[in-house]
Amino acid sequence: MDLVLWRHAQAHDGVGEGDDLARTLTPRGEKHALRMGTWLDGHLPESTRVLVSPARRTVQTVMALGRDYKIKQELAPDCTAAQLLALVQWPAAKGTVLVVGHQPVLGQVIAELLGLNFTECAVKKGAVWWLRTRMVDATPKTVVLTVQAPEVL
Repeated sequence: MDLVLWRHAQAHDGVGEGDDLARTLTPRGEKHALRMGTWLDGHLPESTRVLVSPARRTVQTVMALGRDYKIKQELAPDCTAAQLLALVQWPAAKGTVLVVGHQPVLGQVIAELLGLNFTECAVKKGAVWWLRTRMVDATPKTVVLTVQAPEVL
């Protein structure tokens, strides 16, 4: 299974309580989402399942990919690494799953899957981490295929 984690691009700061899900991308965020979406579209298999947080900024980010996607309430900003991994059925699912979500959960998933000694990895806004599970001596292992930031594409 391939798991592609895409952090939403740069968004405007929230103004008050309760508006976190309504935050929109900045012009820079829109540019970075388009750049990353174009790169991903050229590299993802056509059969990729695309799952997105209900936050406006993640929906705007994934729209730059130009593919069908499903909004999943389980990926809201307060989701846990366990919820995300259960949703994508890691590592048993077949094929590729792209998740467009938030920090800190994306970094928590990365740290857990790579067996790191800290609770989360920093994931830059708009960046992608592409992970793959494979069997090594009958034990599932996670490898990093690539990490991409929109500024370098």
